[in-house]
Amino acid sequence: MYNSLQYKTKQFLFLLVKLTIIVGAFYFVYQKIVHNEQLAFSVFITQLESNIFNNYGVIFTLFIFTCLNWFFEILKWKTLASFVQKISLTNAAMQSLGSLTASLFTPNRIGEYGAKAVYFKKGNRRKIMLMNLISNGTQMVVTTVFGTFGLIYFFIHFPVEIELFRLRKAVYLIMVLIGFVFIGKKFGFKKIRGFYIDKIIRFIKDIPVSLHFLNITFSVIRYLIFSHQFYFLLTVFDIHIDYTTAMSFITSMYLLASLIPSLSFFDWLIKGSVALWIFSFAGNNELIIVTISLVMWVLNFGIPAIFGSYFVLNFSFASTTNTTQQ
Repeated sequence: MYNSLQYKTKQFLFLLVKLTIIVGAFYFVYQKIVHNEQLAFSVFITQLESNIFNNYGVIFTLFIFTCLNWFFEILKWKTLASFVQKISLTNAAMQSLGSLTASLFTPNRIGEYGAKAVYFKKGNRRKIMLMNLISNGTQMVVTTVFGTFGLIYFFIHFPVEIELFRLRKAVYLIMVLIGFVFIGKKFGFKKIRGFYIDKIIRFIKDIPVSLHFLNITFSVIRYLIFSHQFYFLLTVFDIHIDYTTAMSFITSMYLLASLIPSLSFFDWLIKGSVALWIFSFAGNNELIIVTISLVMWVLNFGIPAIFGSYFVLNFSFASTTNTTQQ
């Protein structure tokens, strides 16, 4: 009887945690759209009615962009996770969307690591966290490469003033980080947060080159999809900038925004603020840039997080051992 009561208590607490995550996710999506201090809801809806809602072709195109973005994210996760434990595309979708919902209000989506790991057996969870780190790290590298070229073009063609003391701070920070790496290597730091560095290196080396290639390929495809989705919205809202300049703005924006630590539900605000600064050099309407940034957040974070809430609600630890042996 005691064991039965204890089991029911655990089940109740687990259900309470899941409901908290779901309610929190819905609340933050609602807050960002309806009670937004930077963009009044009525103005946002007016902008959508004028440029999107009355054009089914635009709605369909945006829908395709979002579906492709998440399809390749899910396909990338299936490919990487299957190196540790075979999973189906359906399982990968469940894990990707569910972890998005669970990590929506954690800094830099750090909650995603734990949320994905709990879908797997205990012996595989650290490996899954490493695969997730590789996935996100590769996406960041792609963002950095494209963003660097975008920034170079941006700095060459637009009068950007950089205060020298800020530049010096950045250089000092980089030097400190490099110093930590060398010190760690010299004194033999072997463990970080429970992960042995030599085991991490050995694990990464064991990953086939073909898998790394697929990971990079899917990351590049995703980047091209969501960056061109932003460009498409610029054309929808009648922002007339030549393609090369627009893409340099967009790639610069994603790079600069990715360097700023933030909660996921503030992601649109960070990107929106950076976009406002960058697009101000082309003299664009601030209201439209903020609207586009919010639309991008809703399409690629808000709506997927709502779908992910279904998977969070239906998650059970009993399913972790069945994830799947297909």
